[in-house]
Amino acid sequence: MLNFSIKELCHSDIATQYGIKNIPSVEVCDNLLNLIFYVLQPLRDKLGKPVIITSGYRCKQLNSHPKIKGAANSQHLTGQAADIRVNGCNPQTLINFINQSGIKYDQCINEYDKWVHISYNHGHNKKQCFKIS
Repeated sequence: MLNFSIKELCHSDIATQYGIKNIPSVEVCDNLLNLIFYVLQPLRDKLGKPVIITSGYRCKQLNSHPKIKGAANSQHLTGQAADIRVNGCNPQTLINFINQSGIKYDQCINEYDKWVHISYNHGHNKKQCFKIS
């Protein structure tokens, strides 16, 4: 059973509020499915508790919105990344769990000690892990 959907990974309150159509292409949908199957669902299964998506796919207009200020080369633009959190688990503890779990990823970033940015690049994962303060 899957606990995640493409619709969930494309939802954005800011897109809704500002009338931005955050609709993924077929290629982006493929990347989102890879993210779900290889990272998010295995993480949810291993944790045994919900993984909350705070940001997933972002179209270019949404990514550059002043309230988001995403990087021009963000993997959110390609559907390869999600920002996540888990209730009762701080970002560094979550990253430590991910690293011990054997889950393959491209980047795993502790962003401002508020959430974890995790990405998956099928066939090209770098397994980079760092912190942004």
